[in-house]
Amino acid sequence: MNNKDLILSIDNGTQSIRALIYDLNGQLLAKERVTFEPYFSKKPGWAEQNPEVFWNSLCTACQNLFADNSQYKKRIAGVALTTQRGTVINLDKDGNPLRPAILWLDQRKIDNPPSAGFLWELIFRLLKVNDTVNHFKKEAEINWIYKNQPEVWKKTYKFLLLSGYLTYRLTGEYIDSVGCQVGYIPFDYKKQTWAQDWDWRWKGCAINRDIMPELVSPGKHLGYITKQASKDSGIPAGLPLIAAAADKACEVIGSGSLDPSVGCLSYGTTATINVTSQKYFEAIPYLPPYPSAVPDYYTIEVQIFRGFWMVTWIKKILDLDDESQFDALVKDIPPGSMGLVLQPYWSPGVRFPGPEAKGSILGFGDVHTKGHICRAILEGLAYALREGKERIENRIKIPITSLRVSGGGSQSEVAMQVTADIFGLPTQRPHVYETSGLGAAIDAAVGLGMYSNFKDAVTNMTHIGDFFEPNQKNYEMYNDLYNKVYIKMYKNLKSLYERIREITGYPT
Repeated sequence: MNNKDLILSIDNGTQSIRALIYDLNGQLLAKERVTFEPYFSKKPGWAEQNPEVFWNSLCTACQNLFADNSQYKKRIAGVALTTQRGTVINLDKDGNPLRPAILWLDQRKIDNPPSAGFLWELIFRLLKVNDTVNHFKKEAEINWIYKNQPEVWKKTYKFLLLSGYLTYRLTGEYIDSVGCQVGYIPFDYKKQTWAQDWDWRWKGCAINRDIMPELVSPGKHLGYITKQASKDSGIPAGLPLIAAAADKACEVIGSGSLDPSVGCLSYGTTATINVTSQKYFEAIPYLPPYPSAVPDYYTIEVQIFRGFWMVTWIKKILDLDDESQFDALVKDIPPGSMGLVLQPYWSPGVRFPGPEAKGSILGFGDVHTKGHICRAILEGLAYALREGKERIENRIKIPITSLRVSGGGSQSEVAMQVTADIFGLPTQRPHVYETSGLGAAIDAAVGLGMYSNFKDAVTNMTHIGDFFEPNQKNYEMYNDLYNKVYIKMYKNLKSLYERIREITGYPT
């Protein structure tokens, strides 16, 4: 019998990194979590981190994991890695960071981005996507560094996402997974490879192909753990590192979904609704689906940028110490929050909602307490994700008939029941909380030949945990509030949001 029957999964989030050991039934045998400050900010809106923080946290997590669970170390067959999306790192020719990593939370922009060329700019105007393209070019960290730190850009040998950086530290190879390519980079999301040389994104990003890493599909080998990485982290040298995907994509398959009829909600810092599809669909025009954790599949996604960050935000404002205090405030508040309806656009979008959007709460009266506001946040997030569900269904022409919910917010019983009631659908929690790590382990299990295909791996390694049935009476009330109030809020408030932006300059 082969005693190499376990998988080490590393999950680098925004506020912590987890080292996780899974068996081939998807059971989490051991876990070690190391927290860190998510970022530092030299200027308002900036979000940066020393890349060594990520690497040192990974090493500490793995060292502690094996120290407490030494019986599993010899059974590890391979390693998988999943990370936060859109965090970028510049390396010099010796593989050393040239500046702090710019995180996905960073809000800096440039005023005059590079032109994509006369013909492309004309096409953008004809298609009426100037705002979307300009948003891409202004948001691209590549362009900010190129314009504001030319000495850094001149020395940049490789420009990597966080996944590529940690892969380099583990294997010594400049290589990354197709499934991790989510960011303002010249990536062709339809073909799931680097854009063609003639594509506008190369000029629009002021970058060339040579400084980007090689890409391989999820389930393929990225390389092998080096002796130095083994010395630093405790991971056995020579173990294969198998390509996985970004955290949201891994959450989807870790929740058990390979079918577009199953909607996967992620209640994390960014709240999302995703489905997996073999066909390319844009739930929002000109915003592409992201690569799935399964090769040649797409993760169709609608996101609410600040998502369950809003719960953290209100907890700080109300001086609540933990989730239990938050749940205690909302559990006795009636569904519908006594008429409070919240639109959760605390941070604007690109096309859904538009860049002028702001958050709103309608319906205040003297009966309302902080508990009503807290419940309205949960309901507003669920309303927004239901709207995302309907956008996805309208594009793929397949109804979503059940939900799986992951992320920190999924641990709230109230949030789970609110979700079931607002969507009017059976809503399930996976059997483990660490679904992004499990999704990465599924990629590794297939890549190592422990399962012959992804369908078998997902079937055997994912299981249903808690189950929440919608309350029909609550659903009927929520359905009225959603259709007659919530869905009309943005349309009716949009012009006011635009006036606010014109007068105050916020959001830019």
